[in-house]
Amino acid sequence: MHIETLKVFCDIIESGSFSYAASQNFVTQSAVSQQVRSLEEKYDCRLIERGRAGVKPTPAGQILYTASKEIVRRFMELENRLREIGSVIAGSIRVGTVYSVGLHELPPYLTEFLRNYPAVNVHLEYLRSNKIYEDLIEGKIDLGVVAYPAKRSQIVSVAFRHDELVLVVPPDSSLARHNRVSMGALAGQKFVGYERDIATRKASDRILRDHGVKPNYALEFDNIETIKRAVEIGLGCAIVPRMTVENEVGRGSLKMLEFSEGTFTRPLAIIYKRGRELSPAVRKFIEVLTQSNILPKVGRGERTERAPRLDRSSPNSDTRGSDGTDKAEKTA
Repeated sequence: MHIETLKVFCDIIESGSFSYAASQNFVTQSAVSQQVRSLEEKYDCRLIERGRAGVKPTPAGQILYTASKEIVRRFMELENRLREIGSVIAGSIRVGTVYSVGLHELPPYLTEFLRNYPAVNVHLEYLRSNKIYEDLIEGKIDLGVVAYPAKRSQIVSVAFRHDELVLVVPPDSSLARHNRVSMGALAGQKFVGYERDIATRKASDRILRDHGVKPNYALEFDNIETIKRAVEIGLGCAIVPRMTVENEVGRGSLKMLEFSEGTFTRPLAIIYKRGRELSPAVRKFIEVLTQSNILPKVGRGERTERAPRLDRSSPNSDTRGSDGTDKAEKTA
């Protein structure tokens, strides 16, 4: 029996999906099915039951999963230690992030990382923030990159960078004649925004409320790309991270306005499960994100301290660089 087969089996049980297990292990779904059949033939019993709710382990499968999870964990720790000794940076990294960060913040960092460590396979997944935390705790992903990191006892947070929040409007809007806008001028405007359970929506609502504005939402979406399209066709204005709209502003399909009251920022952080031994590849990935000067770490005109380097001798130490609160930050 191969360790890889046990890992595939664990991924099936944890995700309830053959296709997910296949994607996580970079094999075909038929190969996953064959590995399960080989286990069932070896032990002469059924290990998995398929139903409408997905895949579930049989009693025998649960026994195998419980034991296999520990075997796989110990094996991966062994591999990580040996790779460190040999200075080999290889393997795979599973990163969960939201659309606005994955599409507009991470690409240059990913490019630099893969250029320096071509033997590493980075698997990027787009997830809602609450799902990122769940998958980290369950071991389905290695790292998360989120906005407004939440304080959770099982999660370590490392400061990444700050986004500047700006207002975007369609080019034919009356507001588009200006480069700056006061909060008071937004009273009565229709807004397009994130769904209300998303941290960036909560923060933008707080900014408006603190300045006496009650936003009137015409539409709510779960991702930045749909929000931008709705604003482009005149369905409302939106408060969004500056970097997410640079392309649209450049080609003239959106007009961007800064706030007269000052610069409001959105903190981003790298998160991982507390107590989990980080592989050399994962630690190098965090190092690239926190120490590269590819992009300014904060909004224009703002300064912040660089995130601390991860302690190589204690990869699970809490290098929390964010206060973990769900608040928008403001600078003069």
